[in-house]
Amino acid sequence: MPPAPDTAAFDAPFHGDLAGDLALALRLADAADAASMARFDAADLEVSLKADATHVTEADLATERAIRELLTAERGADGVFGEEFGRTGDSARQWIIDPIDGTANYLKGIPMWATLIALEIDGVPRVGVVSQPAIGRRWWAATGEGAWTRTVDGEVRGIRVSDVDSLDEASASFQSIAQWDDAGHLDALIRLSRAVWRDRGYGDAWPYMLLAEGRLEFVAEFDVKEYDIAAHVPIVHEAGGRFTSFDGEDTLSARSALATNGVLHQSFLELVHSPD
Repeated sequence: MPPAPDTAAFDAPFHGDLAGDLALALRLADAADAASMARFDAADLEVSLKADATHVTEADLATERAIRELLTAERGADGVFGEEFGRTGDSARQWIIDPIDGTANYLKGIPMWATLIALEIDGVPRVGVVSQPAIGRRWWAATGEGAWTRTVDGEVRGIRVSDVDSLDEASASFQSIAQWDDAGHLDALIRLSRAVWRDRGYGDAWPYMLLAEGRLEFVAEFDVKEYDIAAHVPIVHEAGGRFTSFDGEDTLSARSALATNGVLHQSFLELVHSPD
């Protein structure tokens, strides 16, 4: 079992002005939504396999290009790290992009996919936008500015994690059984399922947003890259939750993620890491 985490780098205060960056991130999401929705559920969608045997569609490429074009015009000195076109630039400010998180859903015409946009400053994600245009939802946050969502009817409202403080009253999303099994944590998943009130495998970005809205208390997954999770960090934190690796570290590079409503974070860490 890992020790209780120290004060997180992800929680470190920030004294700069992020208003302009957040406004730009929201415009990036607008451009991304236009590109991704233009080809969603198209009968002639072009799909190919990448070197790692995962799928990529023409929409993944077009969406990342749309984001990068706007960043080049407005933040040319910043670095960019995207899933499809890699890393460009060398700066303490880095935009981290997943143009379509949930490509497997996208290519099947399933509306549960999202564009993920984050701004990392000195290694800490400070701005995050998660946009799910196929269901008409968007979430965003910047350090010190709170966490927000826009609903399907256009209402904008602040969001907050739940105050559930008991595991047996908590709801958990585990992404997939196969993922936990492949990571060698199947026993921990079974232990988790027996300890919580309710468990479901919602998958991809959506459960993190449900957590930030107070509808779940726990989300964890494995085999994730920085662009899969960076946008979630400021949203979860600004909503009052905690976000670490599965081992309780404040890092994007551990290839795992564990997010909670905060009050139960250590309890969940102890549960999933307790001896069999």
